Amino acid sequence: MATEDFRTYDVIVIGAGPVGENVADRTAAAGLSTVIVESELVGGECSYWACEPSKALLRPVLLRADAVHIPGIDPAVRNPLDAKAVLAHRDRMSADWKDDGQVEWLESVGVELLRGHGRLAGEREVSVETPDGETVRLRARHAVAVCTGSRAALPSVPGIEDVRPWTSREATAAVAAPRRLAVVGAGVVGIEMATAWQSLGSHVTLLAREAGLLPRMEPFAGELVTERLREVGADVRFGVTVAAVRRVPAGQSDEVRVTLSDGGEVVADEILFATGRAPRSADIGLETVGLGPGEWVAADDSLTVTAVPGDWLYAVGDVNGRALFTHQGKYQARIAGAVIARSRGERPSTGRWTPHSATADGAAVPGVVFTDPEIATVGLTAAMAESAGRDVEVVDYELGDLAGAQQYRPGYRGRARVVIDRDREVVVGATFVGPGVSELLYSATVAIAGEVPVERLWHAVPAFPTISEVWLRLLEARRDARAPQRNSR
Repeated sequence: MATEDFRTYDVIVIGAGPVGENVADRTAAAGLSTVIVESELVGGECSYWACEPSKALLRPVLLRADAVHIPGIDPAVRNPLDAKAVLAHRDRMSADWKDDGQVEWLESVGVELLRGHGRLAGEREVSVETPDGETVRLRARHAVAVCTGSRAALPSVPGIEDVRPWTSREATAAVAAPRRLAVVGAGVVGIEMATAWQSLGSHVTLLAREAGLLPRMEPFAGELVTERLREVGADVRFGVTVAAVRRVPAGQSDEVRVTLSDGGEVVADEILFATGRAPRSADIGLETVGLGPGEWVAADDSLTVTAVPGDWLYAVGDVNGRALFTHQGKYQARIAGAVIARSRGERPSTGRWTPHSATADGAAVPGVVFTDPEIATVGLTAAMAESAGRDVEVVDYELGDLAGAQQYRPGYRGRARVVIDRDREVVVGATFVGPGVSELLYSATVAIAGEVPVERLWHAVPAFPTISEVWLRLLEARRDARAPQRNSR
């Protein structure tokens, strides 16, 4: 017979992914008794089905792509990747889908873990259904933080229920490379998984309804990745959508037949739908506090859910729809933790770039796409800035012209772009595309978040020969473009 008990804490956190863990860490460090509720693995999507396993699959791919260009070692790396070894490495980096280490960490910082499905049950109350059938009622003295993240969103396509489609979870956890893989989607998940599985032995057909890959980024980013995917044998198609899918018997297994909007057909052994994300909020009791189940839980810059009176409910990470990156969710968690801790007497600070405001969610969101070539972005693209009515200047530079880039990878191809706000003379956006550019991203993020005047950037001296010298070259390109044209004879 099911039993019920009641427990009271200062803070209740629903969801023990990286975001929830960071909220709990901050509130516990502030002396607030904190419990965290989790129905799956502690560590969340990033640790087991996203960031960690996907990068473990991609790192050997990118390392090999660099190595084949280096004189003296290329003969040793031209053979196909050992897919079995790569997958074993992926398993290790995903902790073999066991959360013992994460649980130990929670214990070490003084956060109590309650396993089960947590649902809001009214103001400052959470009901938890535990795996053994018990119901635990939790009461928060100060705050409840919803950190339930997001899930893969599948499109409405005839036959999709019957084809056992891959989402990001299946794509990062697969035990073997399918002979043929169809990937639907032009975003980050789609092109990263196309890059990984093509190199691990699958023949990838990438289907994009858009006119290019990564349509929200600078156009040259998607163009360079498209070029490379085609070079390694992937079939990349634009301007097509999936009209229907079905599985049919094929020898000892079965295959997926994909009917396209243009009347064509693609045959694959597996199909990955990388077509966006949706909030994990359908069954967490939002209706008990006047919110709509299954919707994004809107929060302000303090991560407070303002639609719920009383300043006690917080939505942190993907579930609020502000910026769907693990690192950005962890940033929000640090802000939310500081805001919640103010209930112990600290007055909240207001305004941009203060300890209680997630300003970076709108001004300086960084992201890396681990394809060949890599893509690193932060802030606004030129199109975003112009559509917002900003007076901006766009400066480009070919990364392959740098001595450091040629040292990194002979035959280096890539491009850099910065977007400069003319009125304030600060960088508001940066995009780098090329091998190894992920390590350029933090410098760009600091320049944007710090609102560093362009004139001051001249005094940030890059070491030679490194790819970071692109900062100097961008400044020089801007200076030269502004210089009066000399009359030639």
